[in-house]
Amino acid sequence: MDEREFDDFYAASFQRITGQVYAMIGNRDEAQECVQEAFVRAWAHRRRLEKAEHPEAWVRTTAYRLAVSRWRRTVRGRRPVDRAVGPAFESAAPSEAHVALVAALKQLPEAQRQALVLHHIADLPVHDVAREVGVPEGTIKARLSRGRAALAALLADEEGLSHA
Repeated sequence: MDEREFDDFYAASFQRITGQVYAMIGNRDEAQECVQEAFVRAWAHRRRLEKAEHPEAWVRTTAYRLAVSRWRRTVRGRRPVDRAVGPAFESAAPSEAHVALVAALKQLPEAQRQALVLHHIADLPVHDVAREVGVPEGTIKARLSRGRAALAALLADEEGLSHA
């Protein structure tokens, strides 16, 4: 589709598509803006539109989707700020015990670390940990036992170093 053909397509269908989108969304100004944006996108995809059976349908669908996206952004803007993306808040620095625990956990084999974290920090029962990890409960119990023993030894070494 060359420039002249596209201009003819635009002139022949802009008002009709705008009226249709207006009927769908109920806001004439918004419909006009969305249809204009859809035609901008149509120009970028004019080679594909040239082969399309109904290029007007492509523009109408694109304009409607743009209107829906704008509406969603507007609605989201009116909602209270989500805590996850809200303003940052000050948190206390981690305690020495927390830092030592994280350092000791990093030294454990991944399977033991995973079992300990899921069971003791995420508070999952052994059967839920086993299901999540995909191993038998007995395996989780063994990993917890070995992990606790290794963690105790690592933390005892840390304690010995800090008191020396």
